[in-house]
Order: sequence, then C-alpha cells, then structure tokens
Amino acid sequence: MKKRNALFAAMIVAAAVPFAACGDKDKSSSQSAPKYDKDVDSSVRDEINSNATSNDLLTGELENKTIKWMATWDINPDATGKTKPTALVVFEERYGGKIEYKPVDFQKRYDALSTAINGDEGIDFFYAGDLDAIPMGAVKSFVPFDDYIDFSSPLWEDVQDFNDDMQWKGKHYLASVQTTGDACVVIYNRKTIQEAGLDDPADLYANGDWNWDTFEELLQKFVDPENNRFGIDGWWFEFGLMNTIGKPPVAIENGQLVSNIGDPAMERVQNWIYELYTTNCIAIGVGDYGWTDKPAYIGEGKSLFYPCGLYQFYTSPDQWKKNFGEDAFFVPMPKDPEADEYYIPVGMDAYTLVKGGHNPEGVAKYLDCKRFVLLDEDTRAIADEQMKVDYGWTDEMVDMKNSIQELADANPTIDVSRGVSVDCGKLLDDSLRLTARGVPWNETFDSINMTVEKYIKDINEDPDK
Repeated sequence: MKKRNALFAAMIVAAAVPFAACGDKDKSSSQSAPKYDKDVDSSVRDEINSNATSNDLLTGELENKTIKWMATWDINPDATGKTKPTALVVFEERYGGKIEYKPVDFQKRYDALSTAINGDEGIDFFYAGDLDAIPMGAVKSFVPFDDYIDFSSPLWEDVQDFNDDMQWKGKHYLASVQTTGDACVVIYNRKTIQEAGLDDPADLYANGDWNWDTFEELLQKFVDPENNRFGIDGWWFEFGLMNTIGKPPVAIENGQLVSNIGDPAMERVQNWIYELYTTNCIAIGVGDYGWTDKPAYIGEGKSLFYPCGLYQFYTSPDQWKKNFGEDAFFVPMPKDPEADEYYIPVGMDAYTLVKGGHNPEGVAKYLDCKRFVLLDEDTRAIADEQMKVDYGWTDEMVDMKNSIQELADANPTIDVSRGVSVDCGKLLDDSLRLTARGVPWNETFDSINMTVEKYIKDINEDPDK
C-alpha cells in the first residue's frame, strides 16, 4: 500500500485535470479552425425563425452582427458531429448574428486573452464555465454585464438570484444562462450491471435509493482486482463526490470569498473517499490496473463506474459507444444521505465580457437567444430532438439529463477556488484529491488550511490583487 500511495501522490500533479474542466469540449486546439458546416434542416430553421420573431421575449436589433469568441471549443458546428446549435440558429434568424471563433490551448488561454486585449483584437466574450474566471479575471480581463443585460427582465428573472449571488463587488462580471447538471455524472454499462446481478443505478435513482450507501454497496459487490473487476475509474470522481455535500471548497457569499474546507461535511466526505480507497473501490493503481484511466473498460465490463462530465456523450454515437459500449447509461452522482437536499456537481453555462471587446451588445443578444431556447417550449423541444439526432441519444437519456438538470436548478452550489488565484486553485485541486490516494484527511487539512485562509483573506481585503 505504501508503494501505491507514493505512486499516486507522484502522479496527481501530472495526470489529474481540474474537476471543472471536465465539462470542456476540448482541452487543446490548433490555431487554425477547420469548418464543419452542418446546418439544421430548412424546415427546422423556418420553425425557429417563426418562434423567435413572433415572441416578444427577444427585442431590439443589432447593428454589428458579428461577435468574437475565444475558447478551446467552437460554438459553431465542429468535429464532434453536432448540428448548428439551436441558440445560434435563433441568433442568426432573429438578429442576423454570427460567431467568429478564435481557438486557443486550454492551458494558455488566459495568456492568449491578455495578448488579444493588448493587441485590440476585439475578442468579445470568453467562457466562464471553467470556474476560474471570477473573481480573478474581474480585475484584469473582464468588464461587467450590467449595462447590457437586465437580469430582472422576463428573459433572465429565472436565473437572477444565481447571477446576483455570483456578483463580485456589486457587479455582474459573468452572465450565467443556467446552472448545469452535466458537470459530473456516473457513467456505467447496463450489461455489466445485469451480468453482475446488481441493481441498476437508474432504478435506484428512480426509487429514491441512489446514495452513498448504495453506490458503495454496488462497488463492494463488484470489485475483485484479482479477477480484473475494478471500481471507480477516471480523474473526476473526487470532486464529483465532494460536491454532493452541498458545501463547495470555496464559495462566494455576500460578495466575499468563503472557505468550507473546515466544514464537518467536508471531513465526512473525505473520510468516506479514504474508505473507498482502502477497500480497493478506486480503480487506478489497484492490482494490474495501471496508472492511466481506461474508459473503454466500462464497455468491456471490467470497470463499474466512470464519473465524468456528460460531454463524453456530446459526440456522435460511434465515439461514445467505443468507450462505454452499446448499453452505456448515466445517472447523477449519488446523494449524500446526511445532506439536507440532493446536491450534485453543478457547473455554469456562463460567459464573460472581455475588456476592449468591440461588440458587447451582440454578446448580450446572443445570450438572450440562449435564454430564449430554455424558455420557449417549442424551441426547446427542437433542441432536445437535435440532441437525439446528433448524438444518438434515446428518450430515456434525454429524460435522465433533464432530471439531473432539475437537481442542479434546485440546489446550485459553485466552487470558485480556481477563480481565487492560480496558486489557490492548484493547491486545492491537488490536495483535496489525496484521500483517494491513501492520505488521511486530517493530515491534508492541517497542511493546507492556514494557506487557503490567507489566500482568501488577502483577496477579500484587497480585490485588486
């Protein structure tokens, strides 16, 4: 076990990717973006046009039709096989808008953004869903939305409270179209479950019995490293499980940063993850498993669970079935049986306005279109149908995604530790995973608590840092 502990600790910095990045479509992009012009059918476009132009939720016009988007993934159709997103079609039909894409490497995206700002390239908006944009970027890279979006308007009132909660120093430096429930789900293969004689997690969830206890029970019944049967794979599960307590490591409360790593619930979940480690329920490093994740083991029946972002299924069916098999399915992370509500990992479909952008009004109108898709039932039905066509989803998969989204809407909690500073984010991302590598929680807490508190105190007292 000591050898396994040492190897895990050595690999964590090199191999683990921050949890929030799990939802990213792509972590690396070349500087030339190939074109994938996969438009919606003309009949669909006509229906969207009718919905968007006849509804008074969308108002005004745009003089400047083009908005410039910098990210690691393209909103326009791309190599994943997706058709043009419904919100983009609405933007085109209602405002004549278009999105110009500037691809960047994930690790270098803030450097690239700074260069673009200094060079007056007119980048208009940037992704905030990686959870590291605020409050750090509010100082040097972004400007508030308050002059461009009325969060009390009919389009935005459903998410006003959440956007208000995410304000920094009284300003909306990000606009969250919605909180999202797809940040981390439990991916599994139903054939594997059936052949092992286990209860289907989807059935447990439907019956209100999907929680830490049943999650662990399935693992204990399945795991047998000597016979190549492994438990939890991947690099996302630690924060996925941590987020079920409803206390993110760092939160924004009343405009101030707050650390929750000393909360009793954090101690409880960390001790439970340590127990999963000591009983071989964590796959990587057990037996002959090795030191890299093996998503294909889900499809092969060798691993039970692969907690990860649902983006794994936002591809053509041949791509996700290659890893997870024909009988792949997913459920939300299991409920903390002691929590007051059903909390899950929550992300944001959120964006920032870039300093020096040439078309903030255009960005606001595009985000209005995204809100419109969520609010207009006919247009939302088109988006759901498009997902089934593009990604080979069944009605059951769409229904499960919608159910998970309802959990996110009901109890949104967002971890902003990586938005405090690069150093704070790295410290917590590395350290909070260590119980899954065999390090007792009390040792980790004692080693990092004072440092985290200092990071937060410094920013709260002097935000310009």
